[in-house]
Order: sequence, then C-alpha cells, then structure tokens
Amino acid sequence: MRMTDTLRSEIERFAIVYGQEKFKDGVRFFIYPVDFEGLQKLLRRMGDRYDVRVISTSSGFVLELKEYRERIWVNVALLIATFVSTTVMGATMFGKFDLIGGMEFSLAIMFVLGFHEMGHYIFARRWGMKTSLPYFIPFPSLIGTLGAVIRHRGVIPNRKALFDVGVSGPIFGIIASIVVTYIGLKMRFVANGGGTYIILGIPPLFDFIAKLANFKGYFIHPVAFAGWVGMFVTFLNLIPVGQLDGGHVLRAMVGEKADYVSKFIPLLLIALGFLTRSPIWFFWGLITVFFAMHPHPRMEDESPLDFKRICIGVVTFAIGLSCFTPVPFKLNV
Repeated sequence: MRMTDTLRSEIERFAIVYGQEKFKDGVRFFIYPVDFEGLQKLLRRMGDRYDVRVISTSSGFVLELKEYRERIWVNVALLIATFVSTTVMGATMFGKFDLIGGMEFSLAIMFVLGFHEMGHYIFARRWGMKTSLPYFIPFPSLIGTLGAVIRHRGVIPNRKALFDVGVSGPIFGIIASIVVTYIGLKMRFVANGGGTYIILGIPPLFDFIAKLANFKGYFIHPVAFAGWVGMFVTFLNLIPVGQLDGGHVLRAMVGEKADYVSKFIPLLLIALGFLTRSPIWFFWGLITVFFAMHPHPRMEDESPLDFKRICIGVVTFAIGLSCFTPVPFKLNV
C-alpha cells in the first residue's frame, strides 16, 4: 500500500489522479495529465522498474504499472537451445557429422556473440541502467543462430552513457573475434573435398591475423570461421544507423546531426549492392531503412562528449571498416 501511495504522489506532480485500483502484480491509475512533458519523463524513468502501459479513454487516460520481473529461466533455455543449434550446424561443416568439432564451433561462436553483448551489459550496469542478461537466439541458419541481444529498460541518462554502452559491445566483440580467429587458424582442418563450399571475402583485419598466425592454407577451421563471423557482425553493428551500435555511437558523438547520416546510409548500402552484385547489401539496405525511421529520442542531458571518447569512437569506426569486405561470401559448387 505504501508503494502505491508513493507512486500516486509522484504521478500527481504531473497529472490529476481521479481513481486507482490494484490488479495482479501492479496498479492502475485513472489520470488526467496537466503536464504532458513532465509526465512523459516520469514514465520513462519508471520504465526501468515497471512495465508501463497508457490507455486513452473518453474521460482521460488509464496508466497501468506492472512490476517487472526478470525471467532468468528464459535466458538459460535460449542459451541451451542455441548451443544445440550451433553445435549441429557446426558439426556439418566437417564434411561428415563431427559432434566434437561442432561443439568447438558452438563454443567459439557463442563466445564471440556473447562477449559482444556482455560489453553492453557491463557498461550499462556501470551507468546504473537496468539491463537484462543476454538472450541468445537459436535459428537453423548457416551458423545456427541469429546472434544475441540484451534488453535495456528506462532512460539513457546522457550522451556519455549512450556512447559507453554503444561502443563497448563492438570493442568486446572484436577482441573476442581476434582471439577466436587466431586460435582457429592454428587448428588443423582437412576439407572433405568436392561438393559445395563457401568462398569468404577476407577483411583486412582477418588477413592481418592470418599473417600473425602464419596461416598458409586455403580452407579454414570452423572455429576460425566463427572469428570471421564475429568480424562481419562487428562491421554490420557499427553501421551508423538508428538503433544499431554504430547509430548509438554516432548519435553520442555528433548529437542530432546523426539523423542525417542515418537517412543516407541505406542508399549507400543499396548502391554497394549494385556495384558488388552481393545480395547481402541489398538486404541490409532495406533493413537499415527501418532502423533509420526510428531516430534516437532526446536525452535528459545532451552535453557533448569529451575528447577522449571522441577519439575512441573514431578508432572504433576505423576498426569496423577493417572488418569490411565488399563481397562477404559466395558459393562455389
């Protein structure tokens, strides 16, 4: 009851509350706003503690606040399912079904993708933001997964927080990709010979790691392929559009001017698709159109970044470009 009274007193700073009722795990307030902007800011702040729902009625609005509860079992279930799916897909990369090899690939790809998300998680927590543990996504694709995501709740306090959270994922991810690539290139791998295989485009960073590892072969071990995937995903994530990591970083660096870049990038990707005849860029051109349609909301503190963070951002985008290859892959039959 005391919690409900506290919530009501907070809401009454910005709205007239003419009724309330409790329901399972939450409370419902009947309100008439008198300060829409103040109420919106309050509800955004409440978003890290509650599932917030606002319903318009003929006599005002109904505000529902339901306590948010983390369901760790969902993260665990998806983790296990993704380990199974990536193991199965990895096991088929050896010509014949190789369960041990599949598990090696699974651990490598999940380490790369999971380490990326843990970077976001660690820095979001450092800023006091409510963030979930990673959700892995099992999917019967070439690598057995669509990656991993984390959920942020509530507001991002300022551009420094947006930058730190946005840039940490790609930095953590590229470190993991470099480690996995180097280990994979040192592992012995004998191709089945014949049949269909994938010709990978080699980004500059992968080529540099191959020289460090003194790799002389033509076929790479699936563990090294997991590192290649990590680099490719890093480049895609650093595309400066909307809610992608690159969009977060650029928005933090240059403010609302980032929206102009965000609108231009989809056209650039589609043009790249025409130049390279690689369908992946057509696909990402269309995907980024949707990202560009959802610009970042203004933060409570729009103070510019410090010089140190600007430099880190420039270096991070440069690392992202080192993971780029014009034609990422094609099939050789």
